[in-house]
Amino acid sequence: MKIFELIAPCHFGLEAVLKREIQDLGYEISEVEDGKVTFYGDAEAIVRANIFLRTTERILLKVAKIKATTFEELFDKTKALPWEDFIPVNGKFWVAKANSVKSKLFSPSDIQSIMKKAMVERLKSVYHVEWFEENGASYPVRVSFMKDMATIGIDTTGLSLHKRGYRQLTSKAPITETLAAALLMLTPWNKDRILVDPFCGSGTFPIEAAMIAANIAPGMNRSFLSEDWKNIISRKHWYNAHDEARDLMCLDVETDIQGYDLDGEIVKAARENARCAGVEKLIHFQQRDVKDLNHPKKYGFIVTNPPYGERIEEKANLPQLYTTIGESFQRLDSWSMYLITAYQDAERYIGRNADKNRKIYNGMMKTYFYQFLGPKPPRKKKSLE
Repeated sequence: MKIFELIAPCHFGLEAVLKREIQDLGYEISEVEDGKVTFYGDAEAIVRANIFLRTTERILLKVAKIKATTFEELFDKTKALPWEDFIPVNGKFWVAKANSVKSKLFSPSDIQSIMKKAMVERLKSVYHVEWFEENGASYPVRVSFMKDMATIGIDTTGLSLHKRGYRQLTSKAPITETLAAALLMLTPWNKDRILVDPFCGSGTFPIEAAMIAANIAPGMNRSFLSEDWKNIISRKHWYNAHDEARDLMCLDVETDIQGYDLDGEIVKAARENARCAGVEKLIHFQQRDVKDLNHPKKYGFIVTNPPYGERIEEKANLPQLYTTIGESFQRLDSWSMYLITAYQDAERYIGRNADKNRKIYNGMMKTYFYQFLGPKPPRKKKSLE
């Protein structure tokens, strides 16, 4: 059984959530860095990570980590790597993405070109051919330079893992599925507690919460690029992982998950997305203004992504909007509220300081995950029987 190093990228600031997820799957962590977690696993781990992990963007099969400060050095060190261990003679291979931070080599297109030439030269010498048909499975390479150190991996995923397959319709400025899942997992919410998103948009927070509650593997209804890697991954691993996902799923769970939006058409879109995800029976969607938010029960959770004024004309409305959010939250008995926003005056207009504030990069945008904590519910008394 061959053991690989696998790289799981994530949003900056959410590495701890992803690390816990990987450990819960049963794999050993080798390194945690800004925006990625590296772990050890076999061919089966590639499959299970793609199907079960909720908070990573993709799974990369790590080839090497090398230092290169000149293109000649990059060529020589790339050529020295055992590409034949990963790419068969008919494999389609290219450097799909390159990025560079604080490194002497900074041109993505030049990095991609040099590395492709080096890979060709290596594989020509191994397979004794002068021309590659490249009509087989795809092996896209990704390289990331940081302070002249290049981490090289082959993408096993294809379309990003936030593409669960259920979001057919989206609202303006939707939050990604992987980010929504990670933020939910940062809270103490569980399937036995009330959850409300008063700005649900296309329904991502409620749908991800319902999938967590029903233990639905996020990747069980989509395909992956490495399904065609017959030289590395046996088909039985894919069959076994899908069987495992089906066995773990429980749609009979009772939930109180609600999503509201002021736009009725957006609410319809959210319902359709929930239906595509198979969780429409676990969520109550409704057209409702945040000022009308109320619930008779205690100890619920608000988890939401409110507007934060992407356009100049919208910014003027933000003070009143966040004031209304604060007033609605104040009326709820012993609830907690978690919201992600780029609006820096959120606390001021909500009317209280957040108990916790975590900085998270949503792509290139710096956002804040504010946590307004209510009192904890009383512990259930243990039975004396």
